[in-house]
Amino acid sequence: MKKTTKFALGAIALIAVSAGVAGVTSYAILQSKDTKNASFYDEFKTATPARFAALDASKMQPVDLTQAAESSLNSVVHIMAVQHSKTKMIQTQPDIFDFFFGDGRGRQQQVQTPEQRGFGSGVIISKDGYIVTNNHVIDDADEISVKLHDGREMKGRVIGTDASTDLALVKIEGDDFPAIPVGDSDALKVGEWVLAVGNPFNLGSTVTAGVVSAKARSLRANDVESFIQTDAAINKGNSGGALVNARGELVGINAMLYSPTGTYSGYGFAIPTSIMTKVVTDLKQYGTVQRALLGIAGRDMGREEYPEEMRKEQKELGIGYGVQVIEVQDEGSAAGILKENDVIIGVDGEKVETMAALQGILAKKRPGDKVKVKVFRDKKDQEFTITLKNAQGNTKVVKKADMEILGAAFREVPAELKRQLNLGYGVQVTGVSDGRMADSGIRKGFIILKANGEQLRTVDDLEEVMKAASQSPDQVLFMTGVYPSGKRANYAVDLAQN
Repeated sequence: MKKTTKFALGAIALIAVSAGVAGVTSYAILQSKDTKNASFYDEFKTATPARFAALDASKMQPVDLTQAAESSLNSVVHIMAVQHSKTKMIQTQPDIFDFFFGDGRGRQQQVQTPEQRGFGSGVIISKDGYIVTNNHVIDDADEISVKLHDGREMKGRVIGTDASTDLALVKIEGDDFPAIPVGDSDALKVGEWVLAVGNPFNLGSTVTAGVVSAKARSLRANDVESFIQTDAAINKGNSGGALVNARGELVGINAMLYSPTGTYSGYGFAIPTSIMTKVVTDLKQYGTVQRALLGIAGRDMGREEYPEEMRKEQKELGIGYGVQVIEVQDEGSAAGILKENDVIIGVDGEKVETMAALQGILAKKRPGDKVKVKVFRDKKDQEFTITLKNAQGNTKVVKKADMEILGAAFREVPAELKRQLNLGYGVQVTGVSDGRMADSGIRKGFIILKANGEQLRTVDDLEEVMKAASQSPDQVLFMTGVYPSGKRANYAVDLAQN
């Protein structure tokens, strides 16, 4: 699918509100379960929704937030993500001596990276210790430490992550943890009071209050987003913390702040629980998100920052809101049904005004779900029933691929072998057993130089490319490389799982 045009947000910075670490590896643990789709409440031992705040929206009475704050504080944890010190090889920039006396590519230098620590927040969503946080809080962490509000510290284990929505699921061992009741973010009203609960600046549990100032916001920060915007103060360290309504129910996971200075200056953004519940249920049940795609490229209608020619084109369509279809993907869900310049204005009875709103609706769906899509075509409303598909163009369950599926062992190419073969990088196969690499004909000793066009310098590089390939439509890993004998070879490794 062609990428749609993106427009700059101006000089204001968009900041992920955690002090995160990078450059290390976290592992998702697959669950051996029936592939039958389960609901969030089937998968997690959730707390009973609370009803103790004095809120009467119909009468517009003052709101008592004290009990909601007291209850939610116990469910919000402090997360420390640690990246261990590592020895790694870096390629130096070539200098004049490299050009005259070397190969002109620079030299490799061994460096020791320092230990790094990042901090954020998390929310206990089940009594048996499942915690939701942001992906950027624990991304690539070697070690995760969770500190509860009562002072207990425990080791956390990553169950699954989803970079597209910036969500992650972590588990601590034990039972009878203070789980927060999970509310319905779709029921939130603009102007409704909410609390932001987290650990900003590593100060410990902190509560701030504000109102919902907008819904279904797009920040162009994640692949899938439909943020709740609030003026409750959110700062660095609040990432992964709770956005709570006046009844003490979780309605969002704090993720971003919008600021010219790097600290709070008016607006924060949270991932709604309508998206969160579906994502973490998939992570627990399948190890990866079952993402339903409409199979279109689109853009918002009526944006003032669009070029004049584009605004003129949209004006001729005869409607001022919705999502303009600019491309329909071959073999996608909408192929043969939607057309270029259709304007999507509703899905399953929900009004669609922006791409963020459309993403928010689709993020709650799974491949195989049927949706009623309302479009404005030829100056009139039309409705179509569409069966949603995944990125592979079918409705099958997508399983998370890990390195075990390859059936091989790897290492970085030793410096001496690089010198012998005049190589600047590569990952070597040190053993092959039953698996996809053996099926492809790859033998022990093969040095992988590129996988799907990406240069490989470390085993982690191979793992990242493989994970991306397993979620792609083709689900194939194309490898190019060389054997120690000097023989060049190319292989295609099938990653599809039945």
